[in-house]
Amino acid sequence: MPSEKILEQKKQQVAELTELLKGSVAGVVVDYKGINVADDTALRKELREAGVKYSVVKNTLLGLAAKEAGLDDLTKVLEGTTAIAVSPEDHTAAARILKKFADKSKTFSIKSGYLEGDVVDIATIESLAALPTREVLLATVCNAFNAPIAAFARAIQAIVDKGGAEACAPAEAEAPAEEAAPAAEEAPAQAEAPAAEETPAE
Repeated sequence: MPSEKILEQKKQQVAELTELLKGSVAGVVVDYKGINVADDTALRKELREAGVKYSVVKNTLLGLAAKEAGLDDLTKVLEGTTAIAVSPEDHTAAARILKKFADKSKTFSIKSGYLEGDVVDIATIESLAALPTREVLLATVCNAFNAPIAAFARAIQAIVDKGGAEACAPAEAEAPAEEAAPAAEEAPAQAEAPAAEETPAE
């Protein structure tokens, strides 16, 4: 029968795993069977650089943690060798890196995963793996807005160069006055015309 100390350690491990699951936006569970030391080291490095935490776990402990985190369906795949990769911010990193590795291996495989608190199937994980990195997505969004913003900035600069928006207002106000001036000059001419016609009549 396990000692009190061992039971306490297991409770602590389950609590830590539970917090890990709850504090992440996505995770992937894999069967790491057949992976050698060199490949394992390279895989861990790539995951770490992408901000993904990768851990080899015992099925019983992960099963308890999954239930605590509301991911009960993960328990269905918890057999054999198991490791889990979780990401606190990036929804695609774990799926992308692990699928790429699994595609090159005959034994390493993806078992299941979750996204925003819901267990997802292999097809969903593969779809996530096909998405570009977070950096690429952000760059794409920035590029989409870049042209309109640049055009707007140029328009604002043009107004500033001309003396600001207020400097444009007097110019517009003066234009009607200039147009009205000729009309005012024509009025006396029209009034004088009859007087000129009356002179010969005398």
